[in-house]
Amino acid sequence: MISENVALNPLDPKDLIHTFGMIGVWAILFAETGLLIGFFFPGDSLLFLAGVAASPVADAIFGDGTRLSLAGLMIGGPICAIAGAQLGHWLGARYGRRMFDKPNSRLFKREYVEKAEYYFQKFGPAKAVVLARFIPIVRTFLNPVAGVLGMPARQFFVWNVVGAVLWVDGILLIGYLLARQIYDAIGDKIDRYILPVVAVIILISVLPIFFEFLRDRKARKRGEAVAVIAAATAAGAVEAARDAIDGDDHPHGHGGQPRR
Repeated sequence: MISENVALNPLDPKDLIHTFGMIGVWAILFAETGLLIGFFFPGDSLLFLAGVAASPVADAIFGDGTRLSLAGLMIGGPICAIAGAQLGHWLGARYGRRMFDKPNSRLFKREYVEKAEYYFQKFGPAKAVVLARFIPIVRTFLNPVAGVLGMPARQFFVWNVVGAVLWVDGILLIGYLLARQIYDAIGDKIDRYILPVVAVIILISVLPIFFEFLRDRKARKRGEAVAVIAAATAAGAVEAARDAIDGDDHPHGHGGQPRR
């Protein structure tokens, strides 16, 4: 057992599930969303494999006695993700921007914070908190950023709960429902295919953000068109007013004849 723990790869979701079980899943969900150092944990792939590990084919894939409780995952998982995000929000509100006043390193990059701030400003507090759950790294840094930018704790909590339930239980159920088909297709070699599967899940989950960008771009173009029309109308009105003034200054008809 000691040798297995020493050989554990903390970035390998299959190793994490096999070694620590459901408690490990809960702990990583809390760390990834609540601690800035947790952004490198494999949250999406861990949830997907945890759903597979709760299915009837879990023992065949992970080994005897490794099947997890689906109810425990679907209840405890969101609770840990919610608690972690609330901690991140509290830290941001408590310590402010000095949390991020550190030089770039191998783990920390200023661009992570800037990206989280961009989503917060782009979509507004509510949408940002929900959508960030489905974006690796952003889901870690957006929580303290929301606190730094003054999002009220109660408002954050409401959307934190919505985002956590959609993210955790959604990906868990996808893994659970697809487990049998995956095992029939590739047997116990699921670790070879987990990255493509998770990539598809992330792609699907960020579609709402893509559609938001398209809608915002169209709205911006419509706004520019309206501005051009308004400017042209204003210019026409000014020209008409100038002509009227000129007509008052020269009260004569064509050919210089006085009006009768």
